[in-house]
Amino acid sequence: MRALVFRGPSDLVVADRPDPVPDAGEVLLRIVATGICGSDLHGYTGENGRRHPGQVMGHETVARTADTGRLVTVNPVMGCGDCPACAAGTEQLCARRRVIGVDPSVSSAFAELMVAPAANVVPLPDDLPEEYGALVEPLAVGHHAALRGQVGAGDRVLVVGGGPIGQAAALAARRAGATAIAVSEPSASRRALVDRLGFAAVEPGALADLDPVTVVLDAVGSTASLRDGLAASTLGARIVLVGMNAPQVSLSAYEISTQERSIVGSFCYTSREFADTAAWVASRPPGLESLVDDQVPFDEAPRAFARLASGELDASKVLVRCQP
Repeated sequence: MRALVFRGPSDLVVADRPDPVPDAGEVLLRIVATGICGSDLHGYTGENGRRHPGQVMGHETVARTADTGRLVTVNPVMGCGDCPACAAGTEQLCARRRVIGVDPSVSSAFAELMVAPAANVVPLPDDLPEEYGALVEPLAVGHHAALRGQVGAGDRVLVVGGGPIGQAAALAARRAGATAIAVSEPSASRRALVDRLGFAAVEPGALADLDPVTVVLDAVGSTASLRDGLAASTLGARIVLVGMNAPQVSLSAYEISTQERSIVGSFCYTSREFADTAAWVASRPPGLESLVDDQVPFDEAPRAFARLASGELDASKVLVRCQP
């Protein structure tokens, strides 16, 4: 099979790899398309250290089963299956979890073929637009973030960052019944997309003009983004950190303690939340058609990564088509 192999920072090539063979309890998949995630891009540039030379990346995927051709997506979080976290369905908290596209030892989705545990393979309607299946994973991240922030009716929500995870978080906040949702984003093209989705798109410098919010969903994850969220929030607000831009941040402890703001971490999703998101995507809610900017052939994937990393390609979500 052909696979997209990461050889080191800014070095990605299409290469032949042996076809994977499923073990007992695994399913062989023919990958249809896989999204380029921000974490993949940071791995490609060497910024986050979470991708390793020689590995195949890719975890936002839609595929067809090799035996029947059934359209599916894949939950990339694989728990050990034996610990209390796994028993509770919170595999993202398993100390021995492995993540497709991150762990170099497991079959991953920037390839023509992949194997995955049957329990992680989630069926989709066969008449669903194929590209929607590749959106389930990032949308599940946003869904989990909204749940971690306990977003509900009456909440005023600020999403910091209008990229794919920010878009997913805003859509999830809407599903949860938030009264008002604003998205802070410096990119004009992303603000335009946020506006098309029906949210208030604001420039970061204009956050002081917003009414204080009760929930902040930070889809960036930097000192600046968290400070923006704290400044825009009311006393007692809930701030959810879902973005992973920087491994270390610096905050004012007094703005948290004396004003009783809560900062909550959010990572991936539970298996139930992933399945619920797949069911929601299967219902074809409005807005999904706007979330994919481009789809590129497999052979053009290295160039797409390079253009995204350099800023030459201004796109929110690009899919790599692994099958014609």
